Order: sequence, then C-alpha cells, then structure tokens
Amino acid sequence: MCDLLRELLLRRYASLSKYPNKFRPALGLTGLWRYFEHHINSTVTVAAGRPAPDLFLDAAAQMVVKPAHCLVVEDSIAGVKADVAARMKVIGFRAGDHWITGHSDRLLAVGTSTIVRSATELTSSLTRQPVLPH
Repeated sequence: MCDLLRELLLRRYASLSKYPNKFRPALGLTGLWRYFEHHINSTVTVAAGRPAPDLFLDAAAQMVVKPAHCLVVEDSIAGVKADVAARMKVIGFRAGDHWITGHSDRLLAVGTSTIVRSATELTSSLTRQPVLPH
C-alpha cells in the first residue's frame, strides 16, 4: 500500500470516524501515517458523521476539489452511503479475513462502483479510474 501511495500523483485524504490521535498508531505501524499526516479529518470536525456526507464534503473542500472529481476507497456500508450522498465515486475495499459473507454485495447495493480485495487489486483499479488529477 505504501508503494501505491508513494507513486499516486493525486491528492489524498483520510476521513476517519475516530479521533485522529487514536488512528495514528495504526497508520504508523503500517507506514501509512506519512502519506496522510496533514490530510486527515474526522467526525469531531464536522456536524454529522457517516452516513451523512459531511466528512467527505469537508475533505473535498480541504483539498479544493469538486466532490464529483473525488474517488473514495471505503470499506463500510455507512461510508459508501456518505460517499454516494456526496456524489463521489467509490471503490469498495474488502481485504482481510474479518469480512462477513455478503459484505461485497451490500457495498455494491449501496453504491460502490467496484469491489477490490487486496492492495494489488486496488492499484489495478486505480490505474483504470477516470479521475481528474489535481
């Protein structure tokens, strides 16, 4: 995932339903913190959390990008609903063994355009997406 983020020439943002300081250790362990350190918002900074679109609309505003030009990688049903409400394109990320049967179908049902099951699939999907560069 770090290789992908290093090579990705698009703006990126992490929108969290947790306090950023609680999320930092997890991102630090994976090496991802440096890619999002100054580009994070959370439900504590907006009026309403997921499934309301506020969190993602705030991220687009912070990046000075139109919501329609955003592509979100999301693993939760509430997050996909929020992204769709914000009129953003969504890739459903369903990696790992902790997902329940049928989760991919539920992500698709609420608006995900694509489901990926690994960082490799995500990389492949991102190279095919018609997203406008910054």
